[in-house]
Amino acid sequence: MTFHRPLIAHLLPAARLRVVRASLLGGVALIGFWPMMAASENLFAVPESPTHNMYGVPGLIDMPTADMAPDAQLSSSLSHFAGTTRSTLSFQVLPRLSGSFRYTAIDGYMPRDYTLTTYYDRSFDLRYQLLDEGQYRPAVTVGLQDFIGTGLYGAEYIVATKGIGDKLRLTGGLGWGRLGSSGAVGSTGTRPTALLGQGGIPTYDRWFRGDVAPFGGISYQVNDRLTFKAEYSSDAYGPERGITPVAVDGNRLPATFDRKSSWNIGADYRFKNGNQLSIYSLYGSEVGVQLSIFNNPRYAKAPSGIETAPTPIRPRSAASLDQLGWSADDLGMRATKQKLAQAMAADGLKLEGMTLTARSATLRMSNDSYNAEPQAIGRAARHMARVLPGSVEQFTIVPVSRGLALSAVTLQRRDLERLEHAPAEALLARTQITDAYGQVPAYELSNEKRHKFSVAPYVTLSVFDPDNPVRVDAGIRASASYDITPSLRFSGSIAKKLAGNLDSVTRAIPSNLPRVRTDYAEYSKQGDPALEHLTLTHFGRPGRDLYSRMTVGYLETMYAGVSGELLWKPVDSRLALGAELNYVKQRDFDQRLGLRDYEVATGHLSAYYDFGNGFHGQVDAGRYLAGDLGATVSLDREFANGWRVGAYATFTDVTADDFGEGSFDKGIRLTIPLAWALGKPTRRENDLVIQSLTRDGGARLNVNDRLYGRVRDYHQPELAKEWGRVWR
Repeated sequence: MTFHRPLIAHLLPAARLRVVRASLLGGVALIGFWPMMAASENLFAVPESPTHNMYGVPGLIDMPTADMAPDAQLSSSLSHFAGTTRSTLSFQVLPRLSGSFRYTAIDGYMPRDYTLTTYYDRSFDLRYQLLDEGQYRPAVTVGLQDFIGTGLYGAEYIVATKGIGDKLRLTGGLGWGRLGSSGAVGSTGTRPTALLGQGGIPTYDRWFRGDVAPFGGISYQVNDRLTFKAEYSSDAYGPERGITPVAVDGNRLPATFDRKSSWNIGADYRFKNGNQLSIYSLYGSEVGVQLSIFNNPRYAKAPSGIETAPTPIRPRSAASLDQLGWSADDLGMRATKQKLAQAMAADGLKLEGMTLTARSATLRMSNDSYNAEPQAIGRAARHMARVLPGSVEQFTIVPVSRGLALSAVTLQRRDLERLEHAPAEALLARTQITDAYGQVPAYELSNEKRHKFSVAPYVTLSVFDPDNPVRVDAGIRASASYDITPSLRFSGSIAKKLAGNLDSVTRAIPSNLPRVRTDYAEYSKQGDPALEHLTLTHFGRPGRDLYSRMTVGYLETMYAGVSGELLWKPVDSRLALGAELNYVKQRDFDQRLGLRDYEVATGHLSAYYDFGNGFHGQVDAGRYLAGDLGATVSLDREFANGWRVGAYATFTDVTADDFGEGSFDKGIRLTIPLAWALGKPTRRENDLVIQSLTRDGGARLNVNDRLYGRVRDYHQPELAKEWGRVWR
């Protein structure tokens, strides 16, 4: 989306232009979900979400309620009133636990020595429901608001909500911090009020301290679309009114609005697709508006998919079971392989090789079509049952990616015939999933096309720059690869920027570390066109349960060198261990072939663990690009349909002062599979990383084709999660 600033300037007052710019980040989030918002009108059995307040969490108007969103719900909200624009991304991590990330722009508010007249603030929230609602008992939730940030919106609360009949809901609670600043009825000690200089540090010394004030309200659902609300707010909005000293030096700041009342009223309208549009009368002097979009990774438009039906299994005749003469006919065996290859190709699968005997067949298969791996295995097995002679009883399917044999899935043909219409779990109980080391048939497609070429648009985002909350580069990327052997690949990509403003960063980014990432604006400015990467990569199986990768060349936009990786991952284990070692030099800003003087050896030891219930943890400990030592801790919630929602944090021996604004590296990441949105099989997916800031501390090399994500998809724990699609 392109905004033409001179035209907008004629249409909007100058002061509001800054708000428009500030809201772009929220707009990006909403635009990203808009196609799904439109598609969600026909979602299957999606639980209804409670209404969200202007902070983007379940609530009344400005105050929270004790309600929780449906498990795994992902919501994106954009609200505006009195010069304040809030964009919030919330995720229901567990049925009782939710987390939110918020980015706020306040027009006319300058708590530090800013040259702009808009202040930008990042904050994180956590909410936990202590009690769910019963027949006589209200739901009770405890919340931490802005518990990692500057403390501008810092607050804690305990809130209870109870429904009276089907339409009326009552809420009451006690708040501290911002939510204890108006109408206080007591105190639990002294609470610091100054903004934290760098932010990013938990404000535990303030939690549940200071004045305590009550808040509450009522909501009435007129029908399934319209809800009216009224609330009593305990937020005095002291910083925005210029009456509370919050700057580091304790100065009072100019007022952004006049708070005349503690009462707010408004209405929420729920669209047919479940999303929410709200309008409010706030604090006796302001009008607020809000849009909230709800999506749930657990539910899709077409839960079963809209691809063509699989080929039915053809049961064998009793006479064919012992007919073995065909196995001595080499010409007939080649014809059988060719027929099977054609049948699989019609389903988007590739037969790369096969070992065939009178009683067994071992298939080497690559899958570029199905993001649900059991679906690829099931369709290959169906074709084998229709094409192979009746005496072949045992099928072993070896999925291969980048020449790596990932597992060996062994099925008995009689089980396929007997259990085709039984629950998928019955077939899984009869299936063996073992390590494919030493079992993979030879690669037979010597005349197959080995090269790939594509041209596609790209978008690069940089967010949270205080001078401009969203910077974007957009252009065209040409990518090519050539498989010298099945396990040796030469690849590269070139990007040409067509429009953008990543190169317009003028604000100095201070760093007490080697500038390993903070010169990103220079790479954008001088690298047009840019050689993004040019590498030679070898994949291997050095032993049982072992996988390897070696990459050499221009590894990414900023670094060239060599990268090696070794992964230990038993096929039936939830645990994997890895080691990576890199030696790299920094590339020239123009991203051609030249190199700069900075060089570094960097590497990590990694542990990966599947906790069950869709939760995956990862710890990477080692040396980062700036030479700092530390570890990155990641936790993702993953869904059988390919969705992933997670967060990470990196802690190194770099002090918060040396790191700079943000104090340490952290971020949120989303993976959205296109198959979920389209209802058709595809392995393509969109990755989005929301990083708090680009800094030099905790920076890691961005090398392609790391092993763990590629290897584990065909191992027993992952296959079992999606096994229900084996008959699709």
